Amino acid sequence: MAIELAELVGQLRAELTKAMNTAEDAELRFELGPIELELTVGVNKDVNSGGKVRFWVVELGGQGAMSSQSTQRIKLTLDPQRTGQTGKLWIAGGEEPDER
Repeated sequence: MAIELAELVGQLRAELTKAMNTAEDAELRFELGPIELELTVGVNKDVNSGGKVRFWVVELGGQGAMSSQSTQRIKLTLDPQRTGQTGKLWIAGGEEPDER
């Protein structure tokens, strides 16, 4: 099953926000710096919607589901910032029960 790149970034944002909120009163916290993601994405162009290009994150060990689309390796560097605030961001928090 493929996931859209925008959904992956949204899920990452939600997890980082959750970690930051969990750590507000923690004694030990970590500074949040640039986040580097290196992904293999499937790229396809939908001619039915005005030529829109879509990026899908390719699942490791996939069974050739992307064979009809081209794949590219991309590296994203995200520099997290909070809207309306300046200064360093801090995260911490233990592993949640459903995390692996």
